[in-house]
Amino acid sequence: MYHFKKARRQPLKNIFILFGIMLLTAILSIGLYILYDGIDIATYDGQNSSTFSNSTAIKTAQTIEKVKEQSVQIADMVEEVTPCVVGISKIKNAGNTIFLENSATSLGLGTGVIVSSDGYILSNEHVTGSKYSNCYITLEDGRTYTASVLWSDSNIDLSISKINAKNLPYARLGDSDNVRVGEIVYAIGNPIGFEFQRTVTSGIISALNRTVRIDENEKSSYMEDLIQTDATINPGNSGGPLIATDGTMIGITSVKITSAEGIGFAVPINVVKPIIERYQKNGKFEEASLGIFAYDKNVIPYVDAKLNLTQGIYVAQISLDSPAAKTGLQVGDVILKIDDLTLNKMCDLRCYIYTKSPGDEVTLTVYKNKKQQQIKVTLGQK
Repeated sequence: MYHFKKARRQPLKNIFILFGIMLLTAILSIGLYILYDGIDIATYDGQNSSTFSNSTAIKTAQTIEKVKEQSVQIADMVEEVTPCVVGISKIKNAGNTIFLENSATSLGLGTGVIVSSDGYILSNEHVTGSKYSNCYITLEDGRTYTASVLWSDSNIDLSISKINAKNLPYARLGDSDNVRVGEIVYAIGNPIGFEFQRTVTSGIISALNRTVRIDENEKSSYMEDLIQTDATINPGNSGGPLIATDGTMIGITSVKITSAEGIGFAVPINVVKPIIERYQKNGKFEEASLGIFAYDKNVIPYVDAKLNLTQGIYVAQISLDSPAAKTGLQVGDVILKIDDLTLNKMCDLRCYIYTKSPGDEVTLTVYKNKKQQQIKVTLGQK
């Protein structure tokens, strides 16, 4: 019995000894760690908390300062552009009250942008009226001028007017080909009536190259290659600038889908740049004409699924007695190039034609009857 009991107790004693050694080792390890680290736990926690708090405070202050700086820069930019924005009315002394029913529509109250120091003004055709008509311009300082509409195009709803004035502030033109979805933009205009003149709204570029159908006077037309934005745009904003964060004008606000909230559109500034530059340089612009309307490349699969093309614009309409009609060009043909310029949007063709003069000859590369061919066209005068 004695030997049996001794044999049973010995392993239990060894276990207690082993456990004690392990516990002592753990305590010594923790103590040595704290000792050699040179700080006690309470001191370490206090310093860490203090460092964290100071770092957070510094970062918060830097963020606030950065936001303030950006806000000042935006305000400075808007302050620079605002004097370039004008009020436009089709009726002289039409009044400036918002209480007139449909004032923006019935009185033609709208917006325009000065694009040269000697009085050229860019706006919408539906704001100023068509070529050879008159409208009335009100500057920021209250001066009013009678303006002559020198050029207009109903297809893109743009016009250029001229007032007899000098040394005017004017907007810097940006590059609408390089804008990206998500960029911040600002719209400036005269919504509703002149009480709210030069109202500034902000938003982002929501989409590019939009096509909008316009139903007017029992006729349907399409505006293509538009910039879509969620910056608030009301009827009186029509003709006002869409401004990038660097203060350059990248578009002219034009139409709004009234059945949806937060959807507005602007015509890209690059469309009309060649015309503005020629007026600034020569004081005149003789518009050349090809006489077609075409759909953008991305629309081609919807109008003709059999056309598997990676470039080109689809000819949808040819004006009677136009230069294009005299060449044998037909609806359904796809224009791949004009001279050496590859075409993917109607805007590409329109911009190129604006750089030409009536009587100039251009070469069209056309996909017709399942093969490519070249057609020479002498441009007419619009």
